Amino acid sequence: MMEQTTKRDFPEIDPSLLCTDPNTGLGTDEAKRRTEQFGDNRLRDDQTSALKKLLSFFLGPIPWMIEVAAILSAVVQHWSDFAIIMVMLVLNAGVGFWQEFKADNAIAALKQRLATDARVLRDGAWSDLPARALVPGDIIRIKLGDIIPADAKLLAGDYLRVDQSALTGESMVIDKNVGDEVFSGAIARQGQMTAMVTATGMATYLGRTASLVKSAGKQSHFQRAVLRIGNFLILITLGLIALIMTVALYRGDPLMETLLFALILAVAAIPVALPAVLSVTLAVGAEKLARMKAIVSRLVSIEELAGMDILCSDKTGTLTQNHLTVGTPVLIDATDEDELIRAAALASEADSHDPIDSAVFATLGDRAKLDGYDVTIFRQFDPVRKRAEAEVTRDGKTILVAKGAPQAVLALLCGDEPSDIESVAAYRPVMDAIKTMADHGYRALGVASTDEDGRWRFLGLLPLFDPPREDAASTIAELRSKGVDIRMITGDHEAIGREVASELGLGQNILPADAVFDRNNQARDPMMIEQADGFARVFPEHKYAIVRQFQDREHIVGMTGDGVNDAPALKQADIGIAVSNATDAARAAADLVLTAPGISVITSAIEESRRIFERMGSYATFRISETIRVLLFMTISILVFDFYPVTAVMIVLLALLNDFPIMMIAYDNADVAEHPVRWNMGNTLTMASLLGAIGVVSSFTLLWVSEIWLHLPPEEVQTLVFLKLLVAGHLTIYLTRHKGFFWQKPYPSMKLFLATEITQVIGTLAAVYGWFVPPIGWYHALVVWGYALCWFVVAGCIKVWVYRLLTHRHHSHHSHLARVEGFLHRGH
Repeated sequence: MMEQTTKRDFPEIDPSLLCTDPNTGLGTDEAKRRTEQFGDNRLRDDQTSALKKLLSFFLGPIPWMIEVAAILSAVVQHWSDFAIIMVMLVLNAGVGFWQEFKADNAIAALKQRLATDARVLRDGAWSDLPARALVPGDIIRIKLGDIIPADAKLLAGDYLRVDQSALTGESMVIDKNVGDEVFSGAIARQGQMTAMVTATGMATYLGRTASLVKSAGKQSHFQRAVLRIGNFLILITLGLIALIMTVALYRGDPLMETLLFALILAVAAIPVALPAVLSVTLAVGAEKLARMKAIVSRLVSIEELAGMDILCSDKTGTLTQNHLTVGTPVLIDATDEDELIRAAALASEADSHDPIDSAVFATLGDRAKLDGYDVTIFRQFDPVRKRAEAEVTRDGKTILVAKGAPQAVLALLCGDEPSDIESVAAYRPVMDAIKTMADHGYRALGVASTDEDGRWRFLGLLPLFDPPREDAASTIAELRSKGVDIRMITGDHEAIGREVASELGLGQNILPADAVFDRNNQARDPMMIEQADGFARVFPEHKYAIVRQFQDREHIVGMTGDGVNDAPALKQADIGIAVSNATDAARAAADLVLTAPGISVITSAIEESRRIFERMGSYATFRISETIRVLLFMTISILVFDFYPVTAVMIVLLALLNDFPIMMIAYDNADVAEHPVRWNMGNTLTMASLLGAIGVVSSFTLLWVSEIWLHLPPEEVQTLVFLKLLVAGHLTIYLTRHKGFFWQKPYPSMKLFLATEITQVIGTLAAVYGWFVPPIGWYHALVVWGYALCWFVVAGCIKVWVYRLLTHRHHSHHSHLARVEGFLHRGH
C-alpha cells in the first residue's frame, strides 16, 4: 500500500535533477522552476471546509429519520417536540464533527517535525532560507542540533550522527557516512556534513508517513452497531406505522388525527436519542478514564478498548525507557569496574547530546571520581575511526584513554591494523564476549587506556541497552489475564527484540519485517503474522500493514506508540494508544493518550471500558424491547380490536418519563468481563425481542382483564394501560442490566435507582389523580403495580434461562471451531 501511494502521488525524480554542482548549488531561476514542478517543502493540507464537514453529519438513516420527524412536528405545529428533536439532531452532528478533526490534527503535528529554516547553497553562496523553499537538488548543510529539513543524500564532511528514533523506532543513534541517506524530521546529534536534497514535502519519508495517517482509519464496531440498531428500529417502526396508517385511512378515520398519532408514535419509537444516549454513556466513562490519567480523544474508542484482543506495542519508549543504560561491565585488563568506567567517562563529554556519553556518566554517578584528572586534548567520536580519544594528565603524568567500537579500540593495541584482530588468540576472550552481547541484543562499547610506559591496555567492555520499563512485565501479565494478546513491534534488530521480550515474559518468535512482507508490503503468509510474538526492523508502513493484517483476521487491534513512525498504525488501529512521552504526531493520531508514565493504566482503562460496554448493551436491549413492546401492542390493538390503547398525550408522557432513567444508565454499576467483549447483535436482538414479546402478552392480558373483569370505561382502560407500560417499562431496565437474576450483584447505582423510582411515582400520581390523563384511583393503580411486578419476576427467570441457553450454544460453537483449527494446524 505504501509503495502504491508513493508512486501514484509522487512521480519519480529525474536523476538528472540530482546532479547539482556541490560548489555552487542551484541557481535562483532553476530553484524557482523546481518549486513550480514539485511544490513547497511542506506536508500537504487537503482539508475540507468546516461547513462541508458539518453538513455531512446530517446525512444517513438516523439523521434523515430525525429530520423527517422534525419537519412533521413543524407541520402540525408541535413546537415542543420540534425543539427537542432539533437539539438531538445538532448534538449527534456535533459529536461526529468534533471527532473528524483527528486526522487533520495528526497531519498538523507531523508538520511540527519539519525544520523551519535550512542552510542552503544557492548561486554559489550559503544563506539561510525557510525550509519550505527547498527543492530536489538543493545543496544543504546539516550540523549538530539541526532538524533535517528534507530527505537528502550526504555528499561531504567527516561524519554525522542522527537520532531518527521518532521516525523509524531505532533506539540507537545512527552513524551516517558519505553516500548515506538522511530523513526529514530526524535530528543531527553530532558532526557536520553537506548533503543534496533528494525529496521534499509529501515525497519524503515523513511525508509518506503523513499519507498513511491520512488514509488510515475505519468505521468503528460501535458505529456499525449503532447503525444496525437504528436501522432495525426504524424499519420496524416505519413498517408498523405504515400498516396502522393504511388501516386507519381504509376505515375512514380523520386524516390529520391519524397523521398526528402516527407522528407521535414515530417520535416515541424511533431511536432519535440513540446516538446521543450512547455518546453520553461513553462521555461519562471518558471522564473516569481521565481521572486514571488516560485521556480519550475519540469516544467510540472506549467500546473498541473493551473488545481489544490483540495489543501491538511499540518497543522503544513504550515497553522500554528509550534511553541507553550500561549493563554489567566485562573486565579484561581493568583491575576493577571503577577503573573501567572512569576511563570510559574520561573519553566522553559530560554535557554532549550523545546518548552513549550520557549513559556512561549516569553509570559513573558521582563526578568527584574524576577529580585530579585533567583532559587536555579530546577527539570526538566519528564514524571513520569509530572511537573517541582523550589525553589526560594526573599528578604530572599523561595517559591516553579511548572508547568506541571494540574492534576500533583493539586496533590501538595492534598499531591500527584491525584486519588482524579477530585472528589474534590473545583477543579471543574479547571477541567471544562481543558475540555473546550481540546474541543478547546488547551493543558492546570497548574501553582502553595507556599505562605508564605508553602501552595500550584493553580494559574491558560496557554492554549498552535500552532497559524495559519497570511496570512493563507486570502490565503484560495482567493484560494476558484479561484475554489480551501482546505483540511487540520494533525498528531494532531482532536480537535486541528477543532480549527485551525474554525480560518481559513475551515469546521469542520475533520476526524481521522483510521475512514477513514483500517489497509491496503484502504479507507473505498471514498465518506467520498471526503466530509471531513480535516484529523487528519495521518501518511505519510495516506497522500499518501489521495492524491491517490482524484486522483482516477479525481481531480488534490496539496499538501503543510514541513516535512519528507509529502515527499511521495508531490511526489505523481500532484503539490507538499514545504513551506519556509520545510526540505530538502520535498523540494526535491516537484515540487514547496516557499522561502517566508506563502502560499500566491500560489495564484499568480496559476494566472501565468493559463496564461501559455492559451499560451500552443494557441500553440497546432496553431501547429495542421498549420499541417492540409499545409498537407491536399498539399495532395489534388498532388493527385487530380497532381500539387505541393509549392516547397521543400518553405516548409523549411515556417518552419523557423514560428519558430520565435511561440517561442514568451511564452511571450504573456494571460487571467487568474476564475476556474481550464484542457486540453480539444476534443475542441483543433475541433478548430484546423476547422481553418485548413478554411485554406485549402482559399488556394484552391486562387489557382483557380490565374490560372483562373490571368493566372499566375505555378512557380509564387507556390510563391503566399507560401506567402498566410505564411501570413495566422501567422495571425492564433492571432486567437488562446484566445476565443474572435481578437480585444478584452488581446492584443498581443510586442514581439509576432514584431516577427510575421517582419517574414511576410521578407516572403513578398522574394516573391516580388525573394529571393529563383520566384518573383511575389508588386501587387500580396498586393492581397495576402488583401485576407488573409479577410479570417482572416471570420475565427475569425466562431471561436468565435464555441467556444460559445462548451462552451454552456460543461455547459449543467455539469449542468446535477450536477443534477444527487445531486439526488444520496439525495437518499444516
